[in-house]
Amino acid sequence: MLGVMLFALFLLFLATGVPLAVALGLSGTAVVAFADLGMLSVPMNVYNSISKYPLLAIPMFILAGVLFERAGIAASMVRFAASIVGPRRGGLAATAIIVAMILGGISGSGPAASSAVGAVMIPQMVRAAYPRGFAAAVVGAGASTDILIPPSIALVIYSMLVPEASVPALFAAGMVPGVLAGLCLIGGSVWLARHHEIGTEREDVRPPFWASLREAIWALMAPVVILGSMRTGLVTPTEAAVLAVFYGLVVGVLVYRTLTPRVLYRVLVEACELSAIILIILALASVFSLASNALGTFDHMARALVASVSSEVGLLLMINLVLLIAGMFIDGISIFFIFLPLFIPIMNYFQWDPVWFGILITINIAIGQFTPPVGLNLVVTARIARTSLESTTYWAVMLSLFMVLLLLLCTFVPQVVLWLPRALGY
Repeated sequence: MLGVMLFALFLLFLATGVPLAVALGLSGTAVVAFADLGMLSVPMNVYNSISKYPLLAIPMFILAGVLFERAGIAASMVRFAASIVGPRRGGLAATAIIVAMILGGISGSGPAASSAVGAVMIPQMVRAAYPRGFAAAVVGAGASTDILIPPSIALVIYSMLVPEASVPALFAAGMVPGVLAGLCLIGGSVWLARHHEIGTEREDVRPPFWASLREAIWALMAPVVILGSMRTGLVTPTEAAVLAVFYGLVVGVLVYRTLTPRVLYRVLVEACELSAIILIILALASVFSLASNALGTFDHMARALVASVSSEVGLLLMINLVLLIAGMFIDGISIFFIFLPLFIPIMNYFQWDPVWFGILITINIAIGQFTPPVGLNLVVTARIARTSLESTTYWAVMLSLFMVLLLLLCTFVPQVVLWLPRALGY
């Protein structure tokens, strides 16, 4: 009954418009008090949940992403990607996705990449006769690859919740699915552009390749510096996040010379706000986890779910379906805290590889980032495109189908996810 009370309160708070993080914290605190589990455990749990060393990587990667966004490197990467893609129907859409993938190797944040790429690409796409809804959907979908391509804030959080999966192993495992996700979206966006005759056959003049490469080389080197330093063992993932910030400062101040003191101040304010939002969700969600773990709620639910589904394949498909639906309404970080306590016992029961399972969950979250009605990336890109979320719905759903193909591939062929971390010795 206390477990029912926990979820009933949570749903009641959500229905009355209480923010999700606060709803998690209030419902958990109410059950802790009612069950006499010790109210002092609430503030201690809140503090302990965000005082972990690996979590320092989150505000640092966010700061690095904002630094590169404000430094104006997105424009140089757009010209470089355009020099590769060339002037063809759907070329601007493919360019936007390529740039978003490169930014994924810097910030690991979908909304940050949506803002940086959207500010440069959406006006160009609108001038080339792309529907505003299509332009917003393409950029939002491309930016969703950023939580798969390392470094990824989502994978850092998953590693904190599932200690058996190390951050380096998750980063390596996310690389191939992240690239494949980008290729799926490029293929889907070009097909949609050709099928609906969007844009023109020659959308723009191809920029010179070598000149564009020289201009974008500093931005392209960022993922190499960040990931290479981790692979060689010179830095930990947390230290790599600090290295990313330092690299962004050097490039923005000394190379591009766009990070003035006034801009740096705004960068710090924005990074603090975004970091605070994520850490507040982490802190308050831990109270919900405290109550559910004390009651054994998710263990009972996991056993009931395993007993009700006869096959392992059927259970995997059910988990994917639940996550896809949840991703349409809930942000990715909250999905980890709401559903992982239920899925971890199932993962242990079937002895699934925790790295592989983490990538599956992250792919589902990536799809949710650009799927209406609450796709965070779409919220950002629709605002930039000055259009409604409704106008993006058809295009976003069509692009999500291409990502679902990748999800099914990674579900039934685990080696797509696991071969790289195993080859690297993780």
